Amino acid sequence: RPKVSPGRKSLLFYLCSQTHPEQKLSVCSKLCFAIGGAPNQVAGSATAFFLQIYLLDVAQINPFQASMVLFTGKAWGAVSDPIVGFFVTKSRWTKIGRLMPWMVGCTPFVVVSYFYLWFVPPFTNGRFIWYLGFYCLYQTLITCFHVPYSALTMFLSTDQRERDSATAYRMTMEVLGTLVGAAIQGQIVASAHTLKHCRHHNVSAGHLGNSSGTEVIRSLALSQDFLSHAVCIKDITEKPIPFHKGFVLVMKHGPYLTLTAAFLFISVAIQLVQSNFVLFCTYAVDLRDHFQNIVLTILMSAAVSIPFWQWFLQKFGKKTAAFCGITWIMPFTVMLVFIPNLVVAYVVAVSSGLSVAASLLLPWSMLPDVVDDFRLANRNSKGHEAIFYSFYVFFTKFAAGISLGVSTLCLEFAGYDTGACRQPQAVAYTLKLLIGAAPVAFIITGLMILLLYPISEDVRLQNKLALEELR
Repeated sequence: RPKVSPGRKSLLFYLCSQTHPEQKLSVCSKLCFAIGGAPNQVAGSATAFFLQIYLLDVAQINPFQASMVLFTGKAWGAVSDPIVGFFVTKSRWTKIGRLMPWMVGCTPFVVVSYFYLWFVPPFTNGRFIWYLGFYCLYQTLITCFHVPYSALTMFLSTDQRERDSATAYRMTMEVLGTLVGAAIQGQIVASAHTLKHCRHHNVSAGHLGNSSGTEVIRSLALSQDFLSHAVCIKDITEKPIPFHKGFVLVMKHGPYLTLTAAFLFISVAIQLVQSNFVLFCTYAVDLRDHFQNIVLTILMSAAVSIPFWQWFLQKFGKKTAAFCGITWIMPFTVMLVFIPNLVVAYVVAVSSGLSVAASLLLPWSMLPDVVDDFRLANRNSKGHEAIFYSFYVFFTKFAAGISLGVSTLCLEFAGYDTGACRQPQAVAYTLKLLIGAAPVAFIITGLMILLLYPISEDVRLQNKLALEELR
């Protein structure tokens, strides 16, 4: 291997057994990396599926206030992504690297903010401010973990197949984390939101609010230690170009803009289904006694299908996998709207899990290819991986925040009655639109943009060979 000149920068990440970047990653290395993403998804699935109904029917703030909490929190989290990305690129190197201190340092504060997000305060007048403050704080702190963690992908290996394989391991662990979070939170919500809850009108609200945070909290800290023991970082330094110049170059890179725009619309569709599904089951199709099991079925299907999609993208290409996987959800969500019975619900759940898995795996598998393409187009510009990942999350989070806030506001206009056991017919109709027509429209828009994505399998292979020659 040729020596690296003093003026050149390269980051060499060694996982567990000090794996060389150009060698195959061991299963242990991939697992160590993947486990780091699980706790974020444990908490993320709980908030995605249940925070909306928690704010409306347990904390009992009105729909307008709930929409402001959800939108502002998401928007705040979106804005914090590029800010954290900027500070990560400016961080000094330590004995455990430049990224690890961010992940380890923010974990205790994430735990505290997450606990109080699910805590019902004894006062009623200031609950809107309470949840708005802790949701924004939680979004900021979880960003301080997620941006450096996602940027690690680029430094695991120089082999695209190895990065794709590590991403598949990560997505499997994250779906399993989502499954755990939905299972725990779903059972707690179900125990407080059945028909007996209606008769006693929220007698379990305190139990739901206070226990949900403590049930999930342990997993938030476990894998941070796992990751910190799994990853060590070595550096051969070179002064990078300024952040703002790197940002301009990234924002001018066509494949990145196309990929981000496509999955922005697709992620909005998935977010709409996630956030409104429990309300839909409860008030639109009378499946309130089954929603937690349907959610678990969706996530179990997603977890099982991750290896299938990893095989599919290697066999047929990532762009083909994206089209096949994500279009699969459209007919089934519409079917549930028009045929609302239990058997159809479980069929839809299994089928939707396939698309959820594809929507999770594909963008994170395609982003490294975009970064490789950028490196070839801008050979003197290095060290901007955090910009790619942080701004991708920024755009998708901001769009999801807008859609989530608007969807909750639609319930306000439809006449949603906070804490009521039955909702007006207009609310049920609105929920059907939010589950059926709206996601389909967003998915079609995203896939049309994805048609313009220029990195085919041939281009990806050419980029791989060109990068190997440069190295």
